[in-house]
Amino acid sequence: MKRIIISGGGTGGHIYPAITIYKEIMKLQPDAEVLYVGTAHGLEADLVPKEGIDFVTIPVQGLQRKLSFGTLVTLGKTAWSLVKANKIISDFKPDVVIGTGGYVCGPILMAAALRHIPTIIQEQNVIPGITNKLLSRFVDVVAVGYEEAVKSFGKAKRVVYTGNPVRPEVLVDSREDGRQYFDVSNDIFTVLIAGGSRGARTINTAMVDVHNYFKGRNDIKLIHITGSGEYKSVLQKLGIQDGEKLGNSSLILPYLHDMPKALAAADLAVFRSGAIGLAELAVRGIPSILIPYPYAAEDHQTYNARIFVHEGASHMIVDKVLTGHDLIGEIEMFMDNRKLLEQMGNCALHLGKPNAAHDIATLAISIAK
Repeated sequence: MKRIIISGGGTGGHIYPAITIYKEIMKLQPDAEVLYVGTAHGLEADLVPKEGIDFVTIPVQGLQRKLSFGTLVTLGKTAWSLVKANKIISDFKPDVVIGTGGYVCGPILMAAALRHIPTIIQEQNVIPGITNKLLSRFVDVVAVGYEEAVKSFGKAKRVVYTGNPVRPEVLVDSREDGRQYFDVSNDIFTVLIAGGSRGARTINTAMVDVHNYFKGRNDIKLIHITGSGEYKSVLQKLGIQDGEKLGNSSLILPYLHDMPKALAAADLAVFRSGAIGLAELAVRGIPSILIPYPYAAEDHQTYNARIFVHEGASHMIVDKVLTGHDLIGEIEMFMDNRKLLEQMGNCALHLGKPNAAHDIATLAISIAK
């Protein structure tokens, strides 16, 4: 029986891959004991226990860019987190430790590496985060989501290109399943618009013009996931109430629990360029218009998007110049050029790594002591 620690926190981009890897491990090794290490205040504190995974926390947060009292407090928490991580390692006695990103990975991976317990980092982005870059010198394996990321880990012991883990549900639904779920016939051009769980204000603002432009049309469906915090603002700008329809062309929702159905239904996506969202678009072969989040660490979303643009799977619009007019023009262009849409979909499929989670889980089990 293997004993495995998984750690990743802060954002869904670190947590969902960790949960996906956990599920693959349990398929391969049903008697494995898995412990998830996160923070008490991150999204993982809500998501991980719901999956039935044993969950413990350590007190850690990111360092600020300039010296301040807050920096000193953070350094104090970091020192204590190393003590707590060492205790977790001593008590649980893992055979392997996997980190999927976020500051919480630092102490637990370092504690394991110093004890010569096998360790893996899973880096989702083209440009790695500072925590993973520092830790790469100490861990046994770095599994990267993009081949282009390999060169960023020149001092790592071993780097493996696996691709990014994708939830198995994303691959299950057929196009017909998705279309039936949203009550959309096969000849209606369907666009999925989503800026992440919190929403993307720039995209949502531009979409107000898009909804108004296509209002009354019966040949297009805009499935727009605004994010919970942006939903009321979008409705207000459109002059409608919650539950009120703008027209047959628009479906506006604050959040969608069954995103795999929407991916199955989509002809085109308008997305940010977080690594996991892109991985899901790729395995489904969905062409996309990408608007990278400009304030992501090291501008990593722009670098992620450039890979998809270079491979012919996506068009990119810079956030600060995005307008509704831009999106309308792009959407109409794709509606009128189905051959290009098909070509871009094939290019997206070429970037997909549907077996990434399985490969990472297999790797973890193979290096476990």
